[in-house]
Amino acid sequence: MSKAPLYRVEELPADGVGTIRVPVMGPALCAGFPSPADDFQEQAIELPRWLVPNPPATFLWRIAGFSMRDAGIHDGDLACVDRSLTPGHGSIVVAAVDGEMSIKRMVVEGNRARLAFDNAELPVYALQELAEAAIWGVVRFTIRWHLAAAGRSR
Repeated sequence: MSKAPLYRVEELPADGVGTIRVPVMGPALCAGFPSPADDFQEQAIELPRWLVPNPPATFLWRIAGFSMRDAGIHDGDLACVDRSLTPGHGSIVVAAVDGEMSIKRMVVEGNRARLAFDNAELPVYALQELAEAAIWGVVRFTIRWHLAAAGRSR
């Protein structure tokens, strides 16, 4: 866990806390069913330091798909993923499933954990019995642009 201070918006220091460059990873995170057509992206975005308490463990991933729509995560959003956080029941996580990176909700039932879509219109996300799955990080927040797609510049 990071030792950097966490701030609520109303507690932000008046003199600011600086910025940090956070890498944008690629290809886009699958928020639905895997798509091998994504290009590798290599860029970084400067964010306020208070949003990124553990910079070495923090990455941004672009979201592709709609499987997390009911969690407020949409196609084209950026997810800020922190690898230093411990996931728990209800966490939104980035998971590697058979080598494919995707975003899912972690559901813990008793001593078993499973991954789930967060879109009531989709069928239940079912892992194959022999699938290899590993939690890669926990989504700390997302960034969404509120412009019409034609007016958005990425």
